[in-house]
Amino acid sequence: MTTFKELSELCERLKETFGRKDKVSLIVRFLRNLDPIQVEYASRLLIGKPLPENMSDELDVGYNTLIEIRDMQSTLMHEPLTINDVAEKLLEIAKIKGYGSREKKKNIILGLLARMDEVEREWFMKIVIGEMQHGVNEGVLLEALAEIGGVSLEHIHRAYMLVGDIGELAKQLKIHGGGIVESIRLEVYRPVKPMLAEQCQDIRELFKEPNVMYALEYKVDGARVQIHVGYNGVKIFSRGLKDITESIPDVIEQVEKNVKKCIAVLDGEIIAVDSSNRPLPFQVLLRRFRRTRTFEEDLQIPLRLYLFDILYLDGLELMDLPYFERWNKLKSISSPDLLIPRRIAYSEKDVKEFLESATNAGHEGIMLKKLDGKYKPGRREKLWLKIKPSETLDLVIIKADYGYGRRTGWLSNYHLAAYDPETGGFEIVGKTFKGLTDDEFEWITKKLLELKIGEEGYTISVKPEIVVEVAYNEIQKSSKYRSGLALRFARITRIRLDKRPVEADTIQEVIRRYFKQFEKRALQI
Repeated sequence: MTTFKELSELCERLKETFGRKDKVSLIVRFLRNLDPIQVEYASRLLIGKPLPENMSDELDVGYNTLIEIRDMQSTLMHEPLTINDVAEKLLEIAKIKGYGSREKKKNIILGLLARMDEVEREWFMKIVIGEMQHGVNEGVLLEALAEIGGVSLEHIHRAYMLVGDIGELAKQLKIHGGGIVESIRLEVYRPVKPMLAEQCQDIRELFKEPNVMYALEYKVDGARVQIHVGYNGVKIFSRGLKDITESIPDVIEQVEKNVKKCIAVLDGEIIAVDSSNRPLPFQVLLRRFRRTRTFEEDLQIPLRLYLFDILYLDGLELMDLPYFERWNKLKSISSPDLLIPRRIAYSEKDVKEFLESATNAGHEGIMLKKLDGKYKPGRREKLWLKIKPSETLDLVIIKADYGYGRRTGWLSNYHLAAYDPETGGFEIVGKTFKGLTDDEFEWITKKLLELKIGEEGYTISVKPEIVVEVAYNEIQKSSKYRSGLALRFARITRIRLDKRPVEADTIQEVIRRYFKQFEKRALQI
């Protein structure tokens, strides 16, 4: 059995290796020597995922707890820990609930650390925190799996999106070989990663080609959901593939009343609405998912479901069909009450009019979808574009400063970072203390302290997990940040708990917008 020390030593080598191809080669050589279960566990642990990606349970072990345990432990003589030993103990920790759970979790971790040397301890703590810092992300690991299976990166990526867990994909690849990749299909009750949209760069560019048409849809300010309808009833999954069925019984009721009897996987969004059915801010919707609320309190915040796509219907996978055909199939099974407001656009004028109608109705903008576009799970493609009137970026908080004066005791100044898909890291592009309410300052302080991975003076470093939508006036050059750019007058407009850090805007998008500013100014002169 391969030991956890061997995995830790691989991580050390990856940290010292800078070429992407060299990293891939190291991973390929390591994984090829493992059995299917070890491949499953090692693939997750290598990218800082201690648990299956679609698992509802969480470790719930913070940085402070790890430091406390590390300082308590001492090394014992022992049989070497295997990869399986560590992965299975982490699964055990995630399942511990209720009274006394914190002490039980601590005791298991203490037992593991006592059987590790310094290198093993370092990488174990990084895995638990989810912050590896060795330059290997999902993309690098998928390249290694593609090489192991002898299949294209495009096919391995699609299979990953459909399986929803990189460890499970690696195990299937080890058992069945590369041939399994193209045979993986969407299954009801197994959620897939949602398709994403790119920012529309210029409305004037949309209709330069002859006979171009787009479907326009309202972009609502809600939470993305994937709805699975089957023999075992309706199940609803979040953007992060977590089962949220029990928390939204009123949405289940809407599906049962307004969708015909069928076996289907639907894509949609839920929003909070007031008594006149007008949309409420996203922060109101988040209250429905706070664990401190009662069922009766939840139902005081009405939810409205909008459907806009269908991925599967009665035994047929629909993702490779053109969008207009998927829409027609969705219309055939859904009441019009659930369908997102939509129209076909033939001109720039149509887009502007529809954008105005969306914002007048209280929504944040519009989506533009190519009528012949396929559904590409987990991909950010120009087949879907989004337009919002204000300039915003979705960024990740990676550090925070303690406040002073009225904000003493709160973490109230946030270091904002864009995602770099090439490295799997995050690049700071500014700071802000503006935009949040006192309740939000209090909540985010508690959450960031749970995510703390380091501290220096008045600043703490945190695991990149919280995504926030940030409005700004301008992007400027800056020598202060490694990215070379900084947002001017940044302010948080909402907390995006529905988004994963890798779904934040990229540093490449920030750079594109920086140069785009000069084009706009030239047009104004």
